[in-house]
Amino acid sequence: MTKSNESSGKESTISANEYAGSISDIVKAGEAAALQLDNRGPVRYDANGEIHKDILRAYSQYGFYVFTNLIADAEIEDLRTEMNSVLARAPVGPDSELDAKGNTAIGMDFAQNPFQFAKPLSDPFGGTDALQGRYEVKLAEPEAAADAPDYTVVLVKANPQLMDSCLRLYGHPDLLSIVEAVIGPDFAPFCNNTFVKEPGLGAAVSWHQDGTTHWDNPDLDEDTHGFNLMINLYQSNGSNGVWVVPGTHKKGKLDLKSMVRDAGTERLPGAVPLLCDAGDVIINNRQLVHGSFANTSPDRRVSIGIGFFPYKSVLNVTTERHADGALGTYTAERIRDRSRVIQVAIDARQQKYPNERRFSYAPFVGEEDQNRWNDDTRKNVVRDYYLLDMSI
Repeated sequence: MTKSNESSGKESTISANEYAGSISDIVKAGEAAALQLDNRGPVRYDANGEIHKDILRAYSQYGFYVFTNLIADAEIEDLRTEMNSVLARAPVGPDSELDAKGNTAIGMDFAQNPFQFAKPLSDPFGGTDALQGRYEVKLAEPEAAADAPDYTVVLVKANPQLMDSCLRLYGHPDLLSIVEAVIGPDFAPFCNNTFVKEPGLGAAVSWHQDGTTHWDNPDLDEDTHGFNLMINLYQSNGSNGVWVVPGTHKKGKLDLKSMVRDAGTERLPGAVPLLCDAGDVIINNRQLVHGSFANTSPDRRVSIGIGFFPYKSVLNVTTERHADGALGTYTAERIRDRSRVIQVAIDARQQKYPNERRFSYAPFVGEEDQNRWNDDTRKNVVRDYYLLDMSI
């Protein structure tokens, strides 16, 4: 029953079912604690049409907020349909260009493979130097079922290029209004990826803080490294979802190894899961300590993650580029070129939902006609846009 775990160099001696049973009380307690926090509810605006200050205060206090029922059911169905089609046409593993039916997989003509894989129930990054060493500890890696595939998709990149529904989501007026309220009208985009946690297969993502470049900056504040919006296509719970330690986004760079060692467990004290239903949206500060555990539950989680930065945090910053790891500088021109996708997405959404409020994105006011959604912008703006993704 024991299976060698190559990625960690240690022995995995617990089955998926045993692991699920061992954490059941922890999951229940965490879910109950999460629901006691006053940081969830529908998106609300004040008399001036701005995001209500109570929401911003709660987000600042905890480092996350759950917006309930933000994405309409019909749009969730569109997103699910396209996402399921993409996943069905994904390659069967990291070294394959064929899908499960033997056909050429979707995305194989992209500049970069849009799929990231992991061994079922593994923690591929924990305790490694990946992504500038932000994943300091290795989480539990239960033994997957005997009939589990060799690999499971854990991340889908290039969402707006793969799926028109994801491009339209990028231009959602409520989402962009939230972004503007938190970090200002000149906000810059990070990435647009999908996190996939299939039942009985989904890999762990070790405890981490996403920021890498500005921890020693004397002007560091709670918003410096930006945030992610997580749009949930299915329910997220204590077994398949992300866990966070509320308030840690205000404490600077933390020693995660010491936190786990002092706790005597990988389940950090005070941590709570991000609970939501399909159509709910979470704003999650990138400086917040967060992570997720191997999904031994029967529940699928698919969350679209859309990241944003304050403009001042990326302008003229030289760091490892998100796309290829090489050193690069985020010039004003580069930021603008990457940001164009948002303006094109706003127009794509308006074409689909002509009676919906249209968001006005400050950097492109007066340039709407040059950024319409059409065959030209599909080819020259959206295609391979992610090569300009920024990370700080």
